[in-house]
Amino acid sequence: MTYAAHSDALYQQQLHEKQQRLTQLLAPFQAPAPEVFASAPTHYRMRAEFRIWHEDDDLFYVMFNSETKQRYYVEEFPTGSLLINQLMPRLKALLKANHALKHKLFQVDFLTTLSGEALITLLYHKQLAEAWEPAARELRETLRAEFGEVDVVGRAHKQKIVLEREYVLEQLQVADRTLEYMQVENSFTQPNAAMNQQMLGWALDVTTGCQGDLLELYCGNGNFSLALAKNFNRVLATEIAKSSVHAAQHNIAVNQIENVQILRMSAEEFTQAMNGVREFNRLKGIDLQSYQCNTILVDPPRAGLDRDTLAMIQAYEQIIYISCNPETLCDNLNTLCQTHEIKRCALFDQFPFTHHMESGVWLVRK
Repeated sequence: MTYAAHSDALYQQQLHEKQQRLTQLLAPFQAPAPEVFASAPTHYRMRAEFRIWHEDDDLFYVMFNSETKQRYYVEEFPTGSLLINQLMPRLKALLKANHALKHKLFQVDFLTTLSGEALITLLYHKQLAEAWEPAARELRETLRAEFGEVDVVGRAHKQKIVLEREYVLEQLQVADRTLEYMQVENSFTQPNAAMNQQMLGWALDVTTGCQGDLLELYCGNGNFSLALAKNFNRVLATEIAKSSVHAAQHNIAVNQIENVQILRMSAEEFTQAMNGVREFNRLKGIDLQSYQCNTILVDPPRAGLDRDTLAMIQAYEQIIYISCNPETLCDNLNTLCQTHEIKRCALFDQFPFTHHMESGVWLVRK
């Protein structure tokens, strides 16, 4: 057996184990068999963070074991995108040769795209001196000559220097359309871009034929909102992070989507507004009652949905729940399945060879 065949066999084994686990977790809710979306086993992760370890005049990328805290050197990163792996040694050599760039440097973040762009963030334990910016510009131009669209950001305590852009522009193929997404440095984006395309395609398929409007909580940079807009009259989406709201507004405009409205609110605040508990200045001029939202999409953090939000979303005919934590998903389903039933579910292998499971559930009112 070749190495490639062996690796593929191991991947299929771990994927099958995740499928079995999700099936078992959803069995109490009479869920159908999950649709399974496989990832590339390597080079799937579009972002990465490495600590920098200094030894004499040398420096190294390092990571730490979360349990033992043991340090280990990283020469290559097979889970990272090919572009990350190409940039790593070249960047290290250039940093090592420049005192202004390497002094007190403690972390390097990479953000890359399927469209071939890269953003490198350099983090320091000291304030950035005047010499840093011209050195960083020279670094950027050297990298651009070799790798194309690359930008550099410098960060220190209460200080950030952006040479040109603090974002990358990703292009995702969703069904028959290419969508452009601004992805901002230090903001959440889906790390496995190819899997993200499959998640968007699944959600688009699930909502085909839906009536009325869509409400989305935790919309981020408009990831699902933009892709699903074609299936609804209007989309109303909420997000609390300022940078993500800005990116979402950009993405709406650049993709010429006219039926999406973004509100800068947390899911909890929106629930309070819908229940009449509080009034918000951010909602002035927006008639929530004019929306005929029969469908709601939630993509919550690992903690899942709070009790009030759970109660609020039970009022909707259809619920699409994208989960990054199957335990909190099942905890929330104990409530949701009192009023709704699972029609479709999916396993998205966002992080191969880890215990992490991304899943999607489509619920319809009984």
